[in-house]
Amino acid sequence: MFEVTKLSDSIEGGIRKASFQTCGAVCSSQIDIELEGDTLRSVHYTGGCHGNLQGIGALVQGMKKEDVIERLEGINCKGRGTSCPDQLSKALKLL
Repeated sequence: MFEVTKLSDSIEGGIRKASFQTCGAVCSSQIDIELEGDTLRSVHYTGGCHGNLQGIGALVQGMKKEDVIERLEGINCKGRGTSCPDQLSKALKLL
């Protein structure tokens, strides 16, 4: 119901780069992720609360994918049933 849609997924120089369209129930419209192995190198959101989403990207940088999923999965924004952080966890589960 609140799933993300994979737009692209490639590996360049050992770095996995993937983009996801969010479900539409959140303020952001897209999430771009870079992974090196199972460690997040960067996360960038398109749209949404710019400062908060920059903060999420900075906080998860250098974290293991599974740790990010564990921390962010299920966060609910304003009773929507999902949130921008929850959408990131859903995207990471697809990688």
